[in-house]
Amino acid sequence: MPATLPTPIEFRLPEGWLPARSEESDAACVAFAAVHPQPDAGFAANITIDGEAVQDPVTLTDLADESAERLREVAESVVVAHRREVGTADAPALTQRLTFSAVVNGTHRDLVQSQVYLSLPDVGESHKHAVIRLTLTASASQHDDVLGDFQGFVRTVRPDAPAGA
Repeated sequence: MPATLPTPIEFRLPEGWLPARSEESDAACVAFAAVHPQPDAGFAANITIDGEAVQDPVTLTDLADESAERLREVAESVVVAHRREVGTADAPALTQRLTFSAVVNGTHRDLVQSQVYLSLPDVGESHKHAVIRLTLTASASQHDDVLGDFQGFVRTVRPDAPAGA
């Protein structure tokens, strides 16, 4: 069963990308996954969405550090190649790019993961917020080709307004 996001969001997939079947993704950890229709040497670039509710003083940097550490548990040569805080004081965000090597379906691959962390305030409790993580994972050779699709996808993500609001 897929994970549940701490707050509802809406988004639009890039043209041609397909929702992943649950057996293609680690459905227990993500709320949504999509795959690129043209795999690179057998590895399909993918976009995943997950999230969690956090309380102050947890920062986006803390969460990005935790993500890199979790990846180090299952991959080799994990490097934080880039990290930048973006957004505004009211809507902070963080981007990071990780490079790593991993065995996927029996084949050793050099991969790149671009992550975007979006912080959404809890209107009921100011010391709480939801963090949504958007992730693109692609082969090192295909990453730059699909990065524009991912950036376009990120621009479509927004809180889902309740009906009648």
